[in-house]
Amino acid sequence: MASHRFILRALRGIALAAALVQSGLASAQVMIRDAEIERSLSELAAPIIQAAGLSPSRIQITVLKDDSLNAFVVDASHIFVNSGLILRLKTVQEVQAVLAHEIAHIANGHLTRRPANARAAQKAAIASFALGGLAAVTGNTEAGVGLAAGGINSAQRKFFAHTRAEEASADQSALRYMATAGVDPQAMRDVLEVFRGQEVLNIARQDPYAVTHPLKRDRIRAVEGYVATYKDRAREPSDNTKYWYARLNAKLGSFLRNPSYTLRRVKKNDTSEIALLTKAIAYHQMPDPKQAIANVNALIAKRPKDPYYNELKGQILLESRQFKAAEQAYRKAAALAPRQPLILAGLGQTLLAQDSAAKTREALKVLKSAYARDRRNPRLLRDLAVAYAKTDQPGLASVTTAERYAVLGRLKDAGIHANRALGLLPRGSAGWKRAQDIADAARQAE
Repeated sequence: MASHRFILRALRGIALAAALVQSGLASAQVMIRDAEIERSLSELAAPIIQAAGLSPSRIQITVLKDDSLNAFVVDASHIFVNSGLILRLKTVQEVQAVLAHEIAHIANGHLTRRPANARAAQKAAIASFALGGLAAVTGNTEAGVGLAAGGINSAQRKFFAHTRAEEASADQSALRYMATAGVDPQAMRDVLEVFRGQEVLNIARQDPYAVTHPLKRDRIRAVEGYVATYKDRAREPSDNTKYWYARLNAKLGSFLRNPSYTLRRVKKNDTSEIALLTKAIAYHQMPDPKQAIANVNALIAKRPKDPYYNELKGQILLESRQFKAAEQAYRKAAALAPRQPLILAGLGQTLLAQDSAAKTREALKVLKSAYARDRRNPRLLRDLAVAYAKTDQPGLASVTTAERYAVLGRLKDAGIHANRALGLLPRGSAGWKRAQDIADAARQAE
């Protein structure tokens, strides 16, 4: 009998799948997997997480490509923030206030107090246990997981909706963490003001935050009281905080907005770091690879040891089909950040694209290293399956393909490939056990 470890991991992912439905998209969710964006958010959150007595390495913050205003937690380790909310907020302190509130839900154990609700939701949600389409808007266009909406939508709205008592508790804790970290507590009041008019709208028109985080007037008054208590502890954001916030806005905004609009907002002769980053991405989006490379080279000249700028150069070159030059850029990025799975995945993809036996063998090694650190990236799983197939390992290619389909929520397809893998792999091997777990999960979802 299978150990069902994969199923248990999947069930932990149910909360995320349901939350993605809750966040407002009933058909396809796209996570923005980008090493620089995730590093930027980690830098902004670190002082808040430390003030909460938690470990920054424990919490992963991911952006969802979604214009609606929302942020939520799904377990004790994962925070999700919609891109629309980040781009709507005006200051770094406001972004930190949103993160502080979600961190407070984790620190206060609000999700772990709902095991009965979780059990009730489990049966309906198993059909959509996928973690959503992990497609980076920064170039990986493979997006798409159709999450089951309908019946589970209303159930999950209730499951993830915090009570007013929890919101009051999270507000108080968040403001305390902000004060400890020196973040201006007025930012929390400013964030709530952004959402103030939401609750008077028809529920179908509300941003998800209004449903999951009730914004009654008494809550806002209480926050105002805490702001008055903690306002003397506010400090000017550090240079490091402002720097990473600027990079976050530049990277996210440049990839999501129309490139012509982006370029109009930057002076042509501006050679500051953030301006160069903005222009490099905008020209890449047009596409104008020559101008994109010129600007990213200027960036690297300013910060030659920055892995993310070298990664960006690799991405631009890869998507311009300049594979050998892309390989050089990704190698430099990987040398500067050897444990970053998204950078390793990019290097592996670039090696695989060159279609030589030696490069394919190296790609397999690199992709396996990336997979060991990030198993929920479907583009990585696709490339890894191709590498296994090209190195005459069809069983491992099949089980990796099954994992990819499972991550994308396509359990029927995952089951087909898992069963194929069971016939190709040695019984009892690690790959065979992974295939067995996926096959079991697919059968239970039927």
